[in-house]
Amino acid sequence: MQSYTIGQAARLLGVSPDTARRWADAGRVATHRDEGGRRLVDGKDLAAFSVELAKSGGVEGNTSYTSVRNAFPGIVTAVKLGDVAAQVEIQAGPHRLVSLLTREAVEELGLEVGMEATARVKSTNVHIDRA
Repeated sequence: MQSYTIGQAARLLGVSPDTARRWADAGRVATHRDEGGRRLVDGKDLAAFSVELAKSGGVEGNTSYTSVRNAFPGIVTAVKLGDVAAQVEIQAGPHRLVSLLTREAVEELGLEVGMEATARVKSTNVHIDRA
């Protein structure tokens, strides 16, 4: 299972590291410490929290998550596999992106809930890059 530092979690949630630290201190998101004493958030916990946060409108500000190349870094919150096709959801700060792609592509990328990924949007196409 992938884990994220407070700084990485903050970037994926679209908030400052101080805000992410306060949320962890308040028990809003579960953390644990690694051997070096750094506070980490498990990927599945971060994915669940990002969805909850987006639904509650808990991210403040009007920050744009679109770069010149329309990249939305975030965390995978759902993967639904069919026989041939798949659906992948990414929460990128307050933005929820859904991409339909082949099952083979999802398996090649090793996409699973809680891992970092980037959705790239060009016109009406959404491409997923594994971080």
